[in-house]
Amino acid sequence: MVLADLGRRITSALRNLSTATVINQEVLDSMLKEICAALLESDINVRLVKQLRENVKAAIDIDEMAVGLNRRKVVQSAVFKELVKLVDPGVRAWQPSKGRSNVIMFVGLQGSGKTTTCTKLAYYYMKKGWKTALVCADTFRAGAFDQLKQNATKARIPFYGSYTEVDPVVIAADGVSKFKAEHFEIIIVDTSGRHKQEDSLFEEMLEVSNAVSPDNVIFVMDASIGQACELQARAFKEKVDVASVIITKLDGHAKGGGALSAVAATRSPVIFIGTGEHIDDFEPFRVKPFIQKLLGLGDIEGLIDKVNELKLDENHELIEKLKHGEFTLRDMYEQFQNIMKMGPFNQIMGMIPGFSADFMSKGNEQESMARLKRLMTMMDSMTDEELDDREGAKLFARQQTRITRVARGSGCSTFEVHELLNQYTKFAAMVKKMGGMKGLFKGNDLARNVNPAQMNKLSAEMAKMIDPRVLQQMGGFSGIQNMMRQMNASGKRGGGFPM
Repeated sequence: MVLADLGRRITSALRNLSTATVINQEVLDSMLKEICAALLESDINVRLVKQLRENVKAAIDIDEMAVGLNRRKVVQSAVFKELVKLVDPGVRAWQPSKGRSNVIMFVGLQGSGKTTTCTKLAYYYMKKGWKTALVCADTFRAGAFDQLKQNATKARIPFYGSYTEVDPVVIAADGVSKFKAEHFEIIIVDTSGRHKQEDSLFEEMLEVSNAVSPDNVIFVMDASIGQACELQARAFKEKVDVASVIITKLDGHAKGGGALSAVAATRSPVIFIGTGEHIDDFEPFRVKPFIQKLLGLGDIEGLIDKVNELKLDENHELIEKLKHGEFTLRDMYEQFQNIMKMGPFNQIMGMIPGFSADFMSKGNEQESMARLKRLMTMMDSMTDEELDDREGAKLFARQQTRITRVARGSGCSTFEVHELLNQYTKFAAMVKKMGGMKGLFKGNDLARNVNPAQMNKLSAEMAKMIDPRVLQQMGGFSGIQNMMRQMNASGKRGGGFPM
């Protein structure tokens, strides 16, 4: 089963625990049986599943539990801790250093998605403000340089390679020297792969490694091989100093859980996971947040990171407007642009407590993105006066011909323009109420300076705007309050998420 299915099965087992009238040994055994069956179907090693079951039972003694203790929470906490241990190698992952050149060398078998992942990693760091570059030292596979060149050009990342030089060691050394001289901070070297673990592959890896002296060697592996990841990771680790692992194709394969737990067994830290074909389908792998997302508990730390990437705190004009309860159509347009920059909707929804990572199907996600683009197209047909008017929708209400003009200019119906204006009116009303909350923002930093005293009022306004079904999934009004508190706490301490 894919990871989303695994998450649903485990969540369902824990939910059954919550609905049980009495928490006794029979209920505990039934829950563990369901969880273990789900883990085995995800290709997790029988030995590891058995260990998890024994550890949970050892941590919980139903008969000896103190009176008044919340048994459900104790059981859920024990299950969570064991799931974390299952995918945690207990090793701190390597981190690049600012102000110097960090050379990262990619190794792996052919077909694991190595070349695509090189570009994804370079793009990830580029978005974080690093100066990144790519070097193609794969001379074995026909078209490898063409693929890297195409990916890098599309992502606007500098690259180096050769159509004439056949020695990968020379290409790697020349490329790394060139980018070091130009003071690039992240230099990623893509090496040749093979269909199996051949001696020639390992020899070439060692030669390239000796030539470029990488700071980090990343092994890329395909999630579809499941438990076999352990043997593969050990084989590469014995030949070359593998410091980190990236697991690809976790979005559509039944053996993803097996791959993650197998790699953890080798004590190699998984640093990123690939969850799709697009350049944004790439996430940092953090053990606790990953399990939280799997169980629908969200990843507030990841959400804060995504928001911080937008650098909203630098938009002092917007912050001043929010303080005074002002929100124009142009402001809404800019926020739509920010949503587009944050990456795939599913990735964002999975970070919100109450939602699973597969909340939207691929089709629905594409429809939502298309709808967002359609709304922006309508706003592109508006004049500066309409976009910047503080009354926004009222201007259109007074002069209906404006609606007709926008509809014609954008190729949409007048009904769709009315829908857009209704959506804007709701947003503007909430912002106006936010502005009326005295002392909501204590400074210019949105992530750190929300006034806790006004948090409940803001949560109540948000709850009114949300679809009742979605609100229920988030845990109702208290769920929104909890999420707001977590976001504020995470912003203040620069990360982390209490469990």
